[in-house]
Amino acid sequence: MNEIAEVHEVSMGAVREALSRLAAEHMVVAAAQRGYTVATLSVDELTDLTRTRVAMEQLCLSGAIEDGGVEWEAALLASHHRLQRLSEVEPSDHSRISEDWSRAHSEFHFSLVAGCRSKWLHKLRASLYLQTERYRHLSIPLRTFDRDVTGEHQELCEAALARDATRACELMRRHLQKTTEILLGSPLLSPFSAARQTALLEE
Repeated sequence: MNEIAEVHEVSMGAVREALSRLAAEHMVVAAAQRGYTVATLSVDELTDLTRTRVAMEQLCLSGAIEDGGVEWEAALLASHHRLQRLSEVEPSDHSRISEDWSRAHSEFHFSLVAGCRSKWLHKLRASLYLQTERYRHLSIPLRTFDRDVTGEHQELCEAALARDATRACELMRRHLQKTTEILLGSPLLSPFSAARQTALLEE
């Protein structure tokens, strides 16, 4: 904690407050007399998070498609245009995700559901998004097959603008599940067989 405060030139009180908030979001774990540690990665948590996030994103997306107006459409097109113009990885290190792309990606996914009128759905969705982000950042260096992320986003945008909720929700499920499949296929997370990994996703 002292090192964090020194590096970031903030007070110890600010560090404690930040760690306390991260602990409340289950990003870090507090241990008596030992301070804090980063929460471990877990196959069970990842599969549970994916199923829950898919359900939440589909609820929000359906709501946006039903209630979103022309301003929602315009914001979605703008966020998609910006995302498509950025590289997913850092030019100097293709194993690292680009921070600019990551921000644009977050904005695009928010724009997809921004037309939904439920404040509680947005609040719950935002929490799930943050939880899955720490897993998604690992999917770039661990990716072992070609993935057309740009095409996936294009299809999502087109389905949403066409007001095709059924297709958009199915595309969202596939989009989120592909990231999980990449991680479950890595020995970093999974002690299970490929068949067991598939079963976890389909439960």
